[in-house]
Amino acid sequence: MAPCRRTTKLNSAELLVRRSRGVADAGTLLRLNLKVLRSILLQENRKFMKVWSKTSKSAITYENGKLYFENYLNCYSCVHSEPHTLYKLPKRTKVEKFEDALLCQSPLDKTLALPCDHKSSLVALTANNWLYRLSAETGEVLQRIYLSSNHKFRYLGWEVSQEILYVKSVQNQETPLARQAGITQDIVMHLAIFHVFPLQVVGTVEISRKVFGKGVTDVVLSQGVLAVSYSNKSVKLYSFEHILDRYMTERLVLGQQSSLLGGKTVGEAPFGIPVNIKITDCPPVLFEVSCSSNGVQIGGYPWHYIYTPPHRDHKGTHHICSLKDKTMAINGVQNMNCCSLESDGIFFHPDDSGRIIHVGPATINVLKILDELNSGMPSKVVEDFTMKNHRNNNPASQVTVTSSGRSVKRRFHQLDDDPDQETFRTVEYEDELDLLAVVVTNGDEGEGKAHIRLHDNQSGQLHRTIDLVEPWDETYRHELFFDKDTIVHIEQKNVNFCCHVYKLKATRK
Repeated sequence: MAPCRRTTKLNSAELLVRRSRGVADAGTLLRLNLKVLRSILLQENRKFMKVWSKTSKSAITYENGKLYFENYLNCYSCVHSEPHTLYKLPKRTKVEKFEDALLCQSPLDKTLALPCDHKSSLVALTANNWLYRLSAETGEVLQRIYLSSNHKFRYLGWEVSQEILYVKSVQNQETPLARQAGITQDIVMHLAIFHVFPLQVVGTVEISRKVFGKGVTDVVLSQGVLAVSYSNKSVKLYSFEHILDRYMTERLVLGQQSSLLGGKTVGEAPFGIPVNIKITDCPPVLFEVSCSSNGVQIGGYPWHYIYTPPHRDHKGTHHICSLKDKTMAINGVQNMNCCSLESDGIFFHPDDSGRIIHVGPATINVLKILDELNSGMPSKVVEDFTMKNHRNNNPASQVTVTSSGRSVKRRFHQLDDDPDQETFRTVEYEDELDLLAVVVTNGDEGEGKAHIRLHDNQSGQLHRTIDLVEPWDETYRHELFFDKDTIVHIEQKNVNFCCHVYKLKATRK
């Protein structure tokens, strides 16, 4: 007979006692700890209070409990009750400055060769084509790789599912003078690709017009595919595994000699990483779709994709189709029918549940895809739950009568995202607490104010509201991060940036 399953909930004291006794394994203890934190966070005597602010003339970045200032030279830890300096790196010259960076954390289920490989590191790309791996705790240089003296690399990207990091070069543009002279630039851009944990080179691949066709505007690696965007508003997907198997001419190892470099060392200046993935003919196209400039998103279970057709009649709509046969899902056209300056946003839920989040100025719909295996029927999109803001549903009259009795008709309706009314701005998912943080603005008092609503991720139930102290001006760019007991608000004001940090505190009654 199966043992009786306990259905009652443990309170925080019981969970702490079980943790002290070591009743569960590490994974269970972590879940129990997060349950304790969630229950504490939602208590009425707990409040998020602003503890720190700092301005900067350069962009500010937040990642996993760390704030980066001055192009990643100054790092602040947000783990404690107030941010404090973790490290400061020496100033770098213009040609040595960091152009882009990614935080790299090793998996827990692997044993790596070096102890330093198990610790978090910051992978940074410099203006002069060096790739640095720095300790995330001290800023110490752990590894240094030279990319190329022929191509200008500027962007870093993750291919999370394959544990791949890629570095993308700037796009080679055809100048009017070159076109006039009949000179065509075949190579669009280069990608330098690395496996992580530990950092190992895969190689460099050329993206050429001769192979992939004219009009290539961008290339990214995602979900094991090479996604190529075109100026005719189409996207084509190619198997990256197939490209590696068929077109790799030589396997490269950092610090070892390569015949492609004439016996020179891979990753050292001025030789860098040679082009060892030479695509000579167009690989098979796995998937192709014509879409608006928003591109195409792939996710869900089973696999679906979201896109907006490029035709004017479909503007403002989002189409959800099966990736297997491109069949439109029942109720697969989602349209907020909103009149706003900012378009509504739609994306697959980052919790890997296969759900979809559709964010409009007045409504947030969390949708799920229903699909019966081997039924032959198309999948169906249904509403899981909806969140609405508090608005006066009585529309203002379009006709105003003046004191002289003359009727004046207003030419424009009030926009759905007008700063004077309560408006949804963004949604953040806190995966460890399973909460949705929804940013809501309201300018009724003459000054833009914002608050954060914490909703249960499974049901949409509103748990609590957190007021932000600083004003929220919609004419500027904003970013918000919700990370366990920390809220970070980064805003750009003209040429300056400002960061505000809130921490969970106990309040006295």
